[in-house]
Amino acid sequence: MTTQTPIDPRHSHSQQRVPRVEVYWTAVTYKTVILYIMLAVAIICGGIYLAKPDLYSTIIKRIDTAVSNPEVDPVGADQKRAKFVNLEGRVQVKKVNSVQWVEATLSMSLDKGDLVQTGSDSDARITFADGTIYLVKPYTLVTVEENYTENNRPTSVAVRINTGAVDLATSTLGSPDSKAAVRSEDATTQLHSNSRAAVKFDPEKKESEVVVSSGSAQVQRGQEKIDLSPHEKLTIPSGGPIQKSNVLAPPDLTEPLNLAPIIAENPKNATVHFEWKSVPDAVSYTLRVSTTAMFTKTVLDKKVTGTSVDLSGLDAGDYFWNVTATDAKKQSSEVSEIFKFSLVAQGKSQEMVLEITGTQLHGRVAEILGRTEPGAALIVNGQPVPNIAPDGTFRHFTEALEPGQHTIVVIGQNRRGGTAQRQVSIVVPK
Repeated sequence: MTTQTPIDPRHSHSQQRVPRVEVYWTAVTYKTVILYIMLAVAIICGGIYLAKPDLYSTIIKRIDTAVSNPEVDPVGADQKRAKFVNLEGRVQVKKVNSVQWVEATLSMSLDKGDLVQTGSDSDARITFADGTIYLVKPYTLVTVEENYTENNRPTSVAVRINTGAVDLATSTLGSPDSKAAVRSEDATTQLHSNSRAAVKFDPEKKESEVVVSSGSAQVQRGQEKIDLSPHEKLTIPSGGPIQKSNVLAPPDLTEPLNLAPIIAENPKNATVHFEWKSVPDAVSYTLRVSTTAMFTKTVLDKKVTGTSVDLSGLDAGDYFWNVTATDAKKQSSEVSEIFKFSLVAQGKSQEMVLEITGTQLHGRVAEILGRTEPGAALIVNGQPVPNIAPDGTFRHFTEALEPGQHTIVVIGQNRRGGTAQRQVSIVVPK
């Protein structure tokens, strides 16, 4: 009988063939990877040069310009976009790449193709980088059609009225070839520098209406072009002849001044004096006073034959007022500018918090940063600051300034009747 010695498991590997896996690798440094990438780029650039030498030259020129002139775009990309500067009531936006309507906010910017819609008691004020301001009136739907504001080139901004009304105002346009327009149906209204106009479009009648209040404008339909001066009106029916006529000028408001504080020991007993300039051919005027900028809550709607009215019995608070003129044919002017005033109870302390915390230049536009009291009203170089944060912080962009030294004046007024004034110097390089 043959016996076999048991196999010790600890030494079984020496008597059995165990499969092995061998791994080989090559070390590649970052320097090698970069060299390969540069080689690939060089091959692509060479191919572009051989196939399209003109395109190659254009690309190189743009790169060279961007590198050699870092201030070619002094205004940030965000400042080139259209923005809301004031919102009243419910305003909605549908972005060009979206199918949903969203609530408009002051932090929202607008791009080409975006839709803006206002309700029955709402409006929206939109500003473009060239300084043009569009006021979208109630029950209006508009499309942002153009917003071309490249530096050192003519600007072109435009909106289309799908239904409703838009008021627009231009500042000094940077070039004679710059355009600020409103389109409706098949007509285009183009404003010149420092001009104001109101444009309406009725989709049911397919009829447009344009009224110029200051400056000048040109309306084009097809090959037909018509120039408009202040207080001229065009009625543009679909397919019919364009009709031009004169309209009454809206009254110029004189008192109380816009954004002026009226301080009284007892506001309820105080008399507020309203006055405006007379309008040729006007036989009567209508004064309206409201607690809202949309005049949804009117405290006075009075027709008078003179050019002034005294009103008492108002509570302390903010008020808005405007005036329209009417001639013997019962035709009314456009509404005047809307002025705002504040009726304030006299307080023991007339001081208020107002600080300028910083300034920054964006090309020729100055950005003013500061802090004031919540609920205060501010004016920067004669322009109201529309948006002050709940904590009192604010930022305001001035209009384009000419090269040289400028003194920016900030005037504030709080609800206690306190006032303050601050100023800062800005130098705009040539």
